[in-house]
Amino acid sequence: MALDAEADRSDEALLALYARGDRAAARILTLRLTPRVLSLAQRMLGDVGEAEDVAQEAMLKLWKIAPDWRTGEAQVSTWLYRVASNLCTDRLRRRRGLGLDDVFGAGVEPPDDDPGIETRLEEAERAAALQAALEDLPERQRQAVVLRHLEGLSNPQIAAVMDIGVEAVESLTARGKRALATRLIGRRAELGLSDGT
Repeated sequence: MALDAEADRSDEALLALYARGDRAAARILTLRLTPRVLSLAQRMLGDVGEAEDVAQEAMLKLWKIAPDWRTGEAQVSTWLYRVASNLCTDRLRRRRGLGLDDVFGAGVEPPDDDPGIETRLEEAERAAALQAALEDLPERQRQAVVLRHLEGLSNPQIAAVMDIGVEAVESLTARGKRALATRLIGRRAELGLSDGT
């Protein structure tokens, strides 16, 4: 029963409980936030293993800051997205010089022969094309596009994560979307996309 009550609490309340030694609060917060951070890192890095490392490192930073968390200054999720974004940016800067195949080839699973294999292969090809196009974007545009269109954050939340103004977020996402459209326009037929998808 206590776990149910804690599951309904805000991220900030759970973090405060964790800071006072509540392991159940830490478990709930981990289950709630880790998938979001992992998704962001996978989209930014294109590598499952590296994304898992980033998610783990970001969560460790959250646990370390918990006793000093200042209520009302930032949302826990926004703070965590910012940390994860910065960790991803650091990794992307370190890996410059690697070819796209070196970066993008990791984590690809071989297809199986279930009845829906063609559909899954087509979806995988679309995801790979999007990931490759994302990796071609400048880092700040990629970060803004991923946070807005793939993670679903609002422009003010993205502004807080990226430490920029809302107008700058709007500009980055608009430029990023245009660049993605330009990169993918010639592949619509190949990827099985119609004008409506």
